[in-house]
Amino acid sequence: MQTRFNWKKATEVLLYIAKQVPNMYTALKVLYFADKEHLSRYGRLICGESYVAMKAGPVPSGTYDLVKFCRGDGMCSREARETVSLALEVDGYNLRSLRPANEDLLSESDMECLDFAINKYGRLTYKRLVELSHKEPAYQHSDVNDFIPLEGIIDSLPNSEELKDHLRAS
Repeated sequence: MQTRFNWKKATEVLLYIAKQVPNMYTALKVLYFADKEHLSRYGRLICGESYVAMKAGPVPSGTYDLVKFCRGDGMCSREARETVSLALEVDGYNLRSLRPANEDLLSESDMECLDFAINKYGRLTYKRLVELSHKEPAYQHSDVNDFIPLEGIIDSLPNSEELKDHLRAS
């Protein structure tokens, strides 16, 4: 099962999350939990992210690249650079939106699951989010600094068999 990262949507997702969760590390964890919820409910990831099992837990690879670029110590695709740099600033660990999220690029289900994750996880301490994400079976079965297989994330969901059938049929 392959995903295709959508940097335009990821930029809007970052802006959407940052208005309520300005800490960049917390925002990235919120995206992970929102993606899991969206995958379970709707059979797809919000912006086609790939997750890496990093020391602090699952990290959305493409979205983190956008954040690092805005912070000044990372790279992202040439086509994304201008758009993301006009949308977001990163100061230390804080995300600062330079404009509102374009919610026309987010589906109702995207915003539903983002709101779910923001409300459930957005106010937790970073330490608590790391603890929770380390308990994720997909993370536990992945090597540090390696990609977490999408199948592993699916296997951790209560409706995994139904979801696998749906994805095979798609």
